[in-house]
Amino acid sequence: MTNIPPAGLPSNQEQPAAPTSKKRKSWLAKELWHIRRNRELILLALPGVLFKLVIAYLPMVGLILAFKYFRYDQGIFGSKWVGLDNFEFLFKAQDAFRIIRNTLLYNISYILLTMAVSLLLALLLNELTSKLIKVYQTTLFLPYFISMVLVGYIGNAFLDFQNGYLNTVLEFFGAKGHNWYLETTPWIFILPLVALWKGVGFSTLVYFAGITGISTDYYEAARLDGASRVQMMTRITLPLLKPLVIILFILGLGNIFRGDFGLHYFVPNNVGPNFPTTDIIDTYVYRALTKLGDINSAAAVGFLQSVVGLVTVVTANLIVRRVDKDSALF
Repeated sequence: MTNIPPAGLPSNQEQPAAPTSKKRKSWLAKELWHIRRNRELILLALPGVLFKLVIAYLPMVGLILAFKYFRYDQGIFGSKWVGLDNFEFLFKAQDAFRIIRNTLLYNISYILLTMAVSLLLALLLNELTSKLIKVYQTTLFLPYFISMVLVGYIGNAFLDFQNGYLNTVLEFFGAKGHNWYLETTPWIFILPLVALWKGVGFSTLVYFAGITGISTDYYEAARLDGASRVQMMTRITLPLLKPLVIILFILGLGNIFRGDFGLHYFVPNNVGPNFPTTDIIDTYVYRALTKLGDINSAAAVGFLQSVVGLVTVVTANLIVRRVDKDSALF
């Protein structure tokens, strides 16, 4: 006669197996084996990982300053919590609308202008011979490595009222020179042009790398069908580059609320009369931090910029996923 377990109690076959130490040891051994096998790659990546950890992640502890009234004698963790009071600094400022408007409009213009010109240059590079491509790549990419401080000096060489190249050319043709640093309207065009000159090389190389990854079979079949170069650009290259363009556009939206501080501070020389068209959130907060020493408000604005960037990227990606799932970033 077989023994039947009481009602409510599982039989021996139904009882869940407890995790054994053998399984834990096998998992640990497997991980150690992967580490030993890739130890050279791990050692190569270690400096970059440590750099990213120290520069990008450890300072994130300071985000709590956005919600505190910081005092040096009490430290970060001992200072008083004030909730969202520090965030009022940006929205209650007298120039709040102006700096937020400038930040958004300039960033949108930088993204769209750089994207359009970079795509055009990448398509043109694809039509050149291999020797000429290297020359043009170096020429386009060189400004990307120049410091914004140096860009500011280069801009001053062109825009200086007395000895600037631009005023010299205007006076040569009988026109009147301008005091560019004391005017507002010209900077609406100067800043996007400088941003384009400095950043177009990097974006062009990214798009050009995407073009080189396209199979040549498409172009050979198009030539057999009698397609022109323009038709191959519009019917083959651009459609196949669409996922890359969308990804770069989404990543660009992540900084739409965070302006290029170096561009808007060093190129216009931080001169008061041109603030209506050159001032952005980052330069405004920098002046508040250096003149007033308001660390709390500066931390709050930086935290807000990061949150807005995250929300913008996630929202844009969700929209792209609904339209074309394969082109989404994640």
